Amino acid sequence: MIDVDGQRLHVVCAGNGSPAVLFESGIAASSLSWTRVLPEVAAFTRASAYDRAGLGWSDSARRPRSVARMLGELRAVLAHANTTEAPSILVGHSFGAFLVYAYASEHPADIAGLVLLDPPSEWHEIRQRQARLLWGGIQLSRIGGILARIGVVRAGLALLTDGAPGVPRTFVRIFGPTAAGTLERLVGEVRKLPPEVHPVVQAIWSQPKCFRAMADHLAALEATAAVVAGVTSLPDVPIVVVSSGNQSPDTIARHRALARRSSQGRHVIAEGAGHWIQFDDPDLVIATIRNVWSDCQTRGAIEPTHHPRYV
Repeated sequence: MIDVDGQRLHVVCAGNGSPAVLFESGIAASSLSWTRVLPEVAAFTRASAYDRAGLGWSDSARRPRSVARMLGELRAVLAHANTTEAPSILVGHSFGAFLVYAYASEHPADIAGLVLLDPPSEWHEIRQRQARLLWGGIQLSRIGGILARIGVVRAGLALLTDGAPGVPRTFVRIFGPTAAGTLERLVGEVRKLPPEVHPVVQAIWSQPKCFRAMADHLAALEATAAVVAGVTSLPDVPIVVVSSGNQSPDTIARHRALARRSSQGRHVIAEGAGHWIQFDDPDLVIATIRNVWSDCQTRGAIEPTHHPRYV
């Protein structure tokens, strides 16, 4: 736990080496999102992940989420996680890809490379339908906080994760098809994590603070997307954008345009993977990060080390 502007943020680090890698999670996700990836990356360099304020083990946010505040917290975590003064590789998933992209524009000297997993580029322009979806997501998050407070979320997640028969139909009757479908999809992603992590995820999402944080981050999505859309310059470093295999042609085109912002940019499609690429194809994510890391080594700016150490 580290102190950032009067609140404690949870950071997990493993391994030694440079350039270090820092993982930035999706909009309501925690450091657990990288359970299948971080240990393998830590085998060849220092790797770290953290929980943004209100999520995972971190304290609740003391102030509303803003792009500047989230980037400031990211910079503080990066300073803690990187044990050298060398630039780092940032890996962001979904909303986290937006954050690391914006950070790279604002602090180019800190960046050795970027890996962007399925950035939500379709949110660059918030249209009426997307505005309704955001509003609905915020309301569902607030309802989830109430249900967590009275124990319904803990019971529901336990039943759904165990695959109890009849539970999905019961949830549809109680909460309606939209909320029930969302919960089932989330549980489907949780099942892709190692089984020993399932109880931890259930415990985290049984806390009302996580639902409040999800509502706060959803409320910040439009401003974050606007900042990303307005980025005019990026450091000329290795950048890889990885698209999930089920993305639309329009989003694929946006992802390719992101990769072209660097002369060292590449675009990869994770065929067969859904939005949570690090769950569906962790080997591809690990190989992509290692390739970017190797590119940095080849450029001669970083002296390689190969002595993993877990802390």
